Amino acid sequence: MRKPTLIIGKKHIILACLTLILGIAVYMNYAFSSAEKSIAEDTAAAADSKTVNYGDAAYVNTGSADEIDYFSQARLSRMTSRDEAVETLSAMLNGGDISSEEDAAYTAEAVNLTQLSESEAKIESLVKAQGFEDCVVYLDGETANIVVRTDGLTPEDAAKIKDILLSEVTISSENIRIFEVK
Repeated sequence: MRKPTLIIGKKHIILACLTLILGIAVYMNYAFSSAEKSIAEDTAAAADSKTVNYGDAAYVNTGSADEIDYFSQARLSRMTSRDEAVETLSAMLNGGDISSEEDAAYTAEAVNLTQLSESEAKIESLVKAQGFEDCVVYLDGETANIVVRTDGLTPEDAAKIKDILLSEVTISSENIRIFEVK
């Protein structure tokens, strides 16, 4: 009778590594969630005792949930629609029966969408760096819509935002709209 041999292949090593990574991720999730709970409890206890310990971490709500969610929902919505457009272009490119002109047009459109996404992210970061609390930018190549969280948009602030936008993209001034969210 032949004794079975233990052969460890690449698939077994990869499976073991993935299992280890999953275990680490679960542990880190547990550790961070329990740490957040203890910080929240400590913050609540400190607020109740009316003592201030400078340097302690505290969560601060700067606005209503609707205001905070608007910007995150807007970014998510924009990202989802762009992903769908890229997926559609990819399906058309991989469809098989397209001419070289169509292939070039679809590829150019995909590159354009990528550039618009990068420009939006860069403009949002620069606007926030100017001291605005939050910002969402929508570009389509011909128009720009910018939504900014501020307590009062002055003409100087609007000019700063417009300068940031025009340093990144070429859009005519009449096609730039800036909206204020308080």
